[in-house]
Amino acid sequence: MNEQHNPWQIIDEKEIYTNNWLTLTHYNVINPSGGRGIYGKVHFKNVAIGIVPLDENLNTYLVGQYRFTINQYSWEIPEGGGPLNEDPLAAAQRELLEETGLKATNWQEIIYMHLSNSVSDEECRIFVASGLSQHAAMPEETEQLVVKKIPFDEVYQMVLDGIITDTMTVTAILKTKILLLDDRLAL
Repeated sequence: MNEQHNPWQIIDEKEIYTNNWLTLTHYNVINPSGGRGIYGKVHFKNVAIGIVPLDENLNTYLVGQYRFTINQYSWEIPEGGGPLNEDPLAAAQRELLEETGLKATNWQEIIYMHLSNSVSDEECRIFVASGLSQHAAMPEETEQLVVKKIPFDEVYQMVLDGIITDTMTVTAILKTKILLLDDRLAL
């Protein structure tokens, strides 16, 4: 199989819904087996951004908020979005300050990924931020956030125990743990 060849054929497409953050498109297709089918794609208008802030004592910061989509409270790394044409690092710096009031002097991108590539084209970039200093947080008016400083190893255990279920947070914490164990983070 040629990895560069797209076996899907689009017969037609129709935009079903759009807002400031996403577009939902319905496709009539010929699938890779040659049969007719349908596909829906959620196109995100921003890049998902996540930040693992680490202080000199290996504490990190989680943001708690009630998530409408899952109808429950969620503890997560600071997260947000940046326009597709914006430097992801600039978006990460803005999101960290907005949600936690933190600024960082050291930044390292640790992962690029697609969050749910079976239904969405959403891209994600996750950073580790260190050299932290505290400033005033500036959350968006729609956000009711609680910020908690917690030892990184406790957050890691929360991921292992299934207490934290947010995809970006789980991935970020596991990757950060690997990088810390391999001494590959510049803190």
